[in-house]
Amino acid sequence: MVKYQGKGVYGAVAIGKVALFGKPDTVVKREHIEDVNAEWKRVVAAVEAATAQLSEIYEKALKEVGEANAQIFEIHMMMLEDEDYNDSIKNIIETQSVNAEYAVAVTSDNFSEMFASMEDAYMQARSADIKDISNRLIANLSGTVDSANTSGDKVIICANDLAPSETVSMDKDMVLAFVTAHGSSNSHTAILARNMNIPAIIGLGDEWLAATRDGQMAIVDGYDGVIIMDPDDETLASYQAKKDADDEKKRLLLELKGKENVTLDGTRINIYANIGGVDNIGAVLANDAGGIGLFRSEFLYLENTDYPTEEQQFAAYKKVLESMAGKKVIIRTLDIGADKQVDYFDMKKEENPALGFRAIRICLKRPEIFKTQLRALYRASAYGNLGIMFPMITSVSELTKIKAICEEVKAELKDQGIEYSENVEIGIMIETPAAAVISDLLAPMVDFFSVGTNDLTQYTLACDRQNSDIEEFCDTHHEAILRLIEMSAKNAHANGAWIGICGELAADTSLTERFLSMGIDELSVSPTYVLKVREVVRNINLK
Repeated sequence: MVKYQGKGVYGAVAIGKVALFGKPDTVVKREHIEDVNAEWKRVVAAVEAATAQLSEIYEKALKEVGEANAQIFEIHMMMLEDEDYNDSIKNIIETQSVNAEYAVAVTSDNFSEMFASMEDAYMQARSADIKDISNRLIANLSGTVDSANTSGDKVIICANDLAPSETVSMDKDMVLAFVTAHGSSNSHTAILARNMNIPAIIGLGDEWLAATRDGQMAIVDGYDGVIIMDPDDETLASYQAKKDADDEKKRLLLELKGKENVTLDGTRINIYANIGGVDNIGAVLANDAGGIGLFRSEFLYLENTDYPTEEQQFAAYKKVLESMAGKKVIIRTLDIGADKQVDYFDMKKEENPALGFRAIRICLKRPEIFKTQLRALYRASAYGNLGIMFPMITSVSELTKIKAICEEVKAELKDQGIEYSENVEIGIMIETPAAAVISDLLAPMVDFFSVGTNDLTQYTLACDRQNSDIEEFCDTHHEAILRLIEMSAKNAHANGAWIGICGELAADTSLTERFLSMGIDELSVSPTYVLKVREVVRNINLK
């Protein structure tokens, strides 16, 4: 029995036999050719074949991991059409009279090295994408395919690394886990594994891979990032018990679907879900959330290379509202800045961005961006039950300006004969101590509060939540934070508003009873925590 330590990217346990994912043993050789035109035609045919393959993978990914995660394959198809990339391949063939495989390999090395050397993290990530599409082209040119020895049984896929296309192309029903020697927790493959709910470990190293054999028994512990090769009977029994307990816990939670979020004494609470994009709606419905308490609209800005248009935003908001079929959907307006930077916003470098130009401050200083988003939101409101929530509020004057712009947008839509709902709830994030302290002044101006505990903790305790060196000082259960939440709850109810929590603390079940005793009306958590929180709520007695 040998244990190897890596990094877990999806917490679950898998037990089974290993299948080594074999890259084709294609050694690209330089060969002299006479007919350069015929060689270029081979490349054109290989590109067409690769595009068709990627189109199929994209459709499969759409069904399994959603639109946002499937977009990487659209990017790959665009890369195959890139003029500079293709010109390089063609030039090498024509000037050196060499075979297509060699020309693609050289172009791949040159372009991937160029991207890897760039300072921008997004552009660095394109280096792996160049290698992926190039390997696909070479495989098509040489007639080779990737393979994993699955032998008809569910297996633990082990590899040096996995490209996104390889991850999605596999039959999910035949995969117990993904384990790789290299890769990062932010890689497309790691993200896809999490969205496919498949246990995964990365970064186990070359020594592990060299010692691993097809058919070897292994245990994958995605919680601790450990793989145990050839486990003894005692270890196997221990992990089997852990897996059985996990499975039983999931089964019992599923029995809570359709049940009410009501305490033993009859107190009712809404349990909603937080999502970061349209592709997460399936998880919201699958986990029986009562609505969406936080839809992070910034994904539309982070995934774009330019400002998203009104139509693009309208389509996304309309889709989520229609899909939720009348259930409440609270969409937070643009929350860019601090740790979420977008190049095309062209913002100045700040010494302390967490305290700088971010969120609602950007919207009020750049009203053209804000009004575009608000128009899209109000237009979409005709298709469902919408609430609009504004982040980083610190004053009454900010809220006064926001409401004036909202009225201006509604008046414009009415003049243009564009339909919108008159029943849109307006709310604000309580994520600064200032907002909590003046919550008695803010509550009469809104329909609801939603407490963003991540930033509220950061600003209350003066602890940068991105700084791991001061993690021990960042006490999320600090009495000051809990008192600010309770103060906000009292002021909300005193002025006819309701209050929810959408930060990480909403899923902290050790605080659920205290939150309910404060009068919190709604908890919004990651979709996978909805049933866990429901279970706790149904066992609380507040009397």
